[in-house]
Amino acid sequence: MDIKTFQTVASSLPPDIAILLRGPTGIGKSMLASGVAENLSMPFIDVRGSTMQEGDVGGYPDIEGMKENGIMTFCMPSWFVRACNEPVVLMLDELNRALPGVMQSFFQLVLDRELGNDANGVPYRLHPETRVIAAINCGNEYTVEEMDPALLRRFWVCDLEPTKDDFISWATGKLAPTVVDFIAQHPEHLRVDPSSVEAGTVTPNPASWHRLDTSLKHAGLIETPDAGGFYALCTGFIGTEASIQFVDFARNYSRQVTAEDVLDSFDDFKDKLEDMTTDRVNALINKVAEWCKDNDLTLNQAKNLKSWSSLMGDEVVVYLWNTISSTQNLPNIQKLHKLIGSRIVKAVQTSRNMEK
Repeated sequence: MDIKTFQTVASSLPPDIAILLRGPTGIGKSMLASGVAENLSMPFIDVRGSTMQEGDVGGYPDIEGMKENGIMTFCMPSWFVRACNEPVVLMLDELNRALPGVMQSFFQLVLDRELGNDANGVPYRLHPETRVIAAINCGNEYTVEEMDPALLRRFWVCDLEPTKDDFISWATGKLAPTVVDFIAQHPEHLRVDPSSVEAGTVTPNPASWHRLDTSLKHAGLIETPDAGGFYALCTGFIGTEASIQFVDFARNYSRQVTAEDVLDSFDDFKDKLEDMTTDRVNALINKVAEWCKDNDLTLNQAKNLKSWSSLMGDEVVVYLWNTISSTQNLPNIQKLHKLIGSRIVKAVQTSRNMEK
């Protein structure tokens, strides 16, 4: 499942339906859970099973209370108490890397939405509006506990397969344009399966690109790829192969064509646009579409888009049209349709005839 579909479904589920996110490390499972909380305007609590002992979940005996009334009760963890007292999104992270006792407590929380008990034997229950999202890492590179099918059926299970478009949609406006455009043009470096390389090799994933972006900005290096430390920072987060290509890309980034270059100065950039490879053209189309989401094309800008489309093959022109249409900015779609609509129809018809 892609991230867009997950976001659509997760927030609309009943509060008592727990969600299980499955996928390799570094693809943003925790961030997605946090996004659900943000969409619902609820606090987000993230607890990691791999760092806990059994008592950290099920509570520790209240010794002083037992002395007073002779009844065993438990002092419950603060995160659980809050999830009982108010609506929150509770993230149970790294569920299948937890100790068996921790896993059992988590499963009780998921199945019964309760833990522990008061002096009358009544369990402490989660708030009716509290939502539980669990996450597990899966893949050949992990040593984890298998989950019983009887437990899986208690969740809405989501196997995440984030795409390049998912990452770009999330990263645009958050990460440096250099990073976003690099992934747009080199999606093979978004994530490399650790099990496909020698053990211990640093490989890129969405989370490591995020950390690299944060570190480069903090060090003041994001716009200076020739500075000392840029390449070293990259290799520590995304590995050697991706770093070599990213550094080279960053060095040439100032010469990249922008959406504004196409829309406002097409004639000045025509030679560059003619020499572009298809992957770079597609990346630039995505930039133009991003611009079109929040801006209205002037007639001259629309005409420049038509002139640019004349340099493209039919398949790429259809991609341009579909991408602009996906912005749902009707005035832009109408302007562009008047200029290239007939070519789009012809291109689609030609494609269908070839398939027969």
